[in-house]
Amino acid sequence: MLIKVRKSWEIRESQVTPESVAFNRRGLLKIAGAAAAVGVLSACDDSPAGLQMSGASAADAGADPTADLYPVMRNETYTIDRALTDEDIVTSYNNYYEFGFEKNIKAAAQRLALRPWEIAITGMVERETKVDIDTLIRAMPLEERLYRHRCVEAWSFTAPWSGFPMKALLDYAKPTSDATYVVMKAFHDPSVAGGQRQIIYPWPYTEGVTVAEANNELAFMVTGAYGKPLQKQNGAPLRLVLPWKYGFKSIKGIQEIRFTNERPTSYWEALASDEYGFWANVNPAVPHPRWSQATEEVLGTGTRAPTQLFNGYGEQVAALYANIDDDRLYM
Repeated sequence: MLIKVRKSWEIRESQVTPESVAFNRRGLLKIAGAAAAVGVLSACDDSPAGLQMSGASAADAGADPTADLYPVMRNETYTIDRALTDEDIVTSYNNYYEFGFEKNIKAAAQRLALRPWEIAITGMVERETKVDIDTLIRAMPLEERLYRHRCVEAWSFTAPWSGFPMKALLDYAKPTSDATYVVMKAFHDPSVAGGQRQIIYPWPYTEGVTVAEANNELAFMVTGAYGKPLQKQNGAPLRLVLPWKYGFKSIKGIQEIRFTNERPTSYWEALASDEYGFWANVNPAVPHPRWSQATEEVLGTGTRAPTQLFNGYGEQVAALYANIDDDRLYM
């Protein structure tokens, strides 16, 4: 008889957080209290990939050209020990400050046109280029993974993400050996994203990881969820998922991927460096300056659960930080 022993990070599929509760980039600017009420102009006029999308073009956008690819085969290596969060929760409870400072930004996000959409690959690579999102998706090894998601605001969910390993993207981009960081920038178009008219925010949304982190097996570029293409409010057409880090590291609506040897300053770090750092690894013993991280609200269940170190993925990622001397690995 074969007995399967679950790894420390695995959760039962029955416990996956509903989709409608899951996809949100927790806007920590509520932190700033009145900051969300302050009107601002973006410091940058062009999207990273040089694309501007009008409200009219968003309305004219048709069906997703990659819809025929879904559902994709599930990779059973990545399972969970909680129930999947309901899809309705994940698609209606969202942090996406580009479209507003509340969770109910789903309607506003529909103004974003997903085609045409190009990804600019720049910096320390063999050849800088731009690639159409559909060309990129069809060139990648798509699979589905069940992952935990932990927000810095102390709530969590579990979801079935479709996409490809970030390592496959690096293989495609061909960074030089001198590159040590991967910097990602989201779209920038205040004409469709009202939040980007707020000038106190450092648009476009920017995030970064080390090349070592990007090559880790868990780092995942997401193009779909719940067996279909990713919805706009969840970060379509391309977002990052790093299940061992707080959710704000998982940038949405990516349009530029840049390789560099200089550590970037990420969006939340630029806004409040005393509260949000570069690493943002989950640790229940390290509180946020304004609240505890010891437990988390599991969306859709009405319950709280103990937070796990590295969100339960320590077996896969702890070695990445063994030789890093930084007292802010966890915030």
